[in-house]
Amino acid sequence: MLDMREVTPITDYFLICHGTSSVHIRSLAEAVREAFQERGLRPFGAEGEKEGRWVLLDYGDVVVHVFSEEDRAFYDLERLWSDAPPVTASGVAQGDHGRGAEPS
Repeated sequence: MLDMREVTPITDYFLICHGTSSVHIRSLAEAVREAFQERGLRPFGAEGEKEGRWVLLDYGDVVVHVFSEEDRAFYDLERLWSDAPPVTASGVAQGDHGRGAEPS
């Protein structure tokens, strides 16, 4: 997870992970959707779920990237956004979604 607050006005955090197959990538993205939905949030937008190589879920304050291993290495968002400090999920305030996603 990258803290984007001082780097860009687009979002507060990037969550970046990867799966080992298209089925795994779609399953990870679905698990993220379910976790946010349990908190009453749904994405503003979603891309790439059908292809299963790079799924992007935009929750406003948090943008989730679920890559294939190859695409994650190729796009290397951690290097591209190296000005953004890494954080752990436990370091993000629970339920603090000031610019957050729409309630479901």
